[in-house]
Amino acid sequence: MKLMSHFLPMNIQLNGQCRRIPETSSIAGLLAEEGFSERRVAVEVNGEIVPRTLHLNYVLREGDRVEIVHALGGG
Repeated sequence: MKLMSHFLPMNIQLNGQCRRIPETSSIAGLLAEEGFSERRVAVEVNGEIVPRTLHLNYVLREGDRVEIVHALGGG
């Protein structure tokens, strides 16, 4: 289900792909939208790792380059 937003969309790069998201999107919101909210992931924005403790309040900006990497189990 897509949520309706009164905010204008903006463009970011997500794992190398252009993506339009609401202008007030946080990393936590993006992770939830992408289905990663319950997984252990590392998030990098513009080449800098963003600590998990900042995901809720880190607001993404137009043109940000976001990389989401999740660990795969194995042994």
